Amino acid sequence: MKKEKAALLLAGSFFLGGFGKVKEGVVIGGVEVGGMPYDVAENMIRSQLFATLRPVVIHAPSGDLVPEELCVKDDIARLVRRAKKGETLEVSYTRSWADAEERLRELCAQNAAEAKDASFTFSASGFRYTGEVFGTACDYSALLSDVTRAMKTGGEVTLSTFDYAPAVTEKELRAHTRELSSFSTRFDGTNVSRRHNIALAGARIAGTVLNPHAEFSFNAAVGERTEKNGFRTANIILDGQFVPGVGGGVCQASTTLFGAALRAGMTVTESRAHSLSVGYVPPSEDAMVSSSSDLKFVNPYDFPVYILAEVGKNSIRFRFFGTPDGKRYEVESRVLERIAPPPPEEVKGEEGVLRAEKEGIRSESYLVVYGKDGKLYSRTRIRKDSYAAVRGKVGVKKALPEGEAEPKEKL
Repeated sequence: MKKEKAALLLAGSFFLGGFGKVKEGVVIGGVEVGGMPYDVAENMIRSQLFATLRPVVIHAPSGDLVPEELCVKDDIARLVRRAKKGETLEVSYTRSWADAEERLRELCAQNAAEAKDASFTFSASGFRYTGEVFGTACDYSALLSDVTRAMKTGGEVTLSTFDYAPAVTEKELRAHTRELSSFSTRFDGTNVSRRHNIALAGARIAGTVLNPHAEFSFNAAVGERTEKNGFRTANIILDGQFVPGVGGGVCQASTTLFGAALRAGMTVTESRAHSLSVGYVPPSEDAMVSSSSDLKFVNPYDFPVYILAEVGKNSIRFRFFGTPDGKRYEVESRVLERIAPPPPEEVKGEEGVLRAEKEGIRSESYLVVYGKDGKLYSRTRIRKDSYAAVRGKVGVKKALPEGEAEPKEKL
């Protein structure tokens, strides 16, 4: 306030002359100055004005600001020289702040905070969201108006701030990462090698982000089914028979992924049935993969799709996430014909069932789509397949000559 006091004492005293006395009986600004020299009267009136002048205080979260650069202009010099005998007059004054705009903008900047968008990360473990942070902005126009008004008579001003939302909220992110589908199949958890292969395939797919209109390849994601690539020996289907082979069980992972992809609205571009029917999905809902056969599908949406895999003791599940399009996708299997296997092959010298017989199947599958209103939107055939029948094998003991008995076990 020292600078403001100096301005009060000096303003208006240079051009009207400092000699002469105030007329008798004159009261200016509540101060009796009759008969006083002009300069003495001015100083007394300004001192009184200064004593009663309220300061300007701006309250802000960062601390109070009391401007010391205020310039005061008054009409005291004119009043003391022109006042008539016995006249009572009031002082008129104005206060100004030369760098008010710059200082107030600095104050706004000190008390502002940028808003932070919500975000998320996606990995094989799932989604992790970070919530948004609201920003704080200063209402500069309101602050300037309040300060301008306060400078007339003095007083306190509180910095006007308001919170504003970021561009992206956690709620919006969650709306774009909702579950589109979930599909699971079960297996024999006691078959350790087969379970290992299924889990390995699932782990290599989990955490996949499929960008808009991009194509997914099972073989590219999982890699070659070799021991070097981490796979073990378990039963596979080869030439119409179940035989040991490296990577056995991986086709159950591809089949489960196939089921989840269809139910998420993915566009399947490549899939093939096994030569024999499998027990973990209905006919024509399987997806056999090998070095020469792949499972591929395209993300048809204009937003990314996220894929998770979960492998338990005896089940595998794939889940797709993204922005729902309002439709519901279902898969139907239809058996067209069942083909009885040929009579079993008899093997002499053996006993019991050596290979179980298996019926052949002709089947087809359909993708059934329901609209937002629950009504049927479309029904499209996915595939039409033929699964071979398997001829059984049974052991037949060699017949003994008539009258000859089987040797008894020695005790």
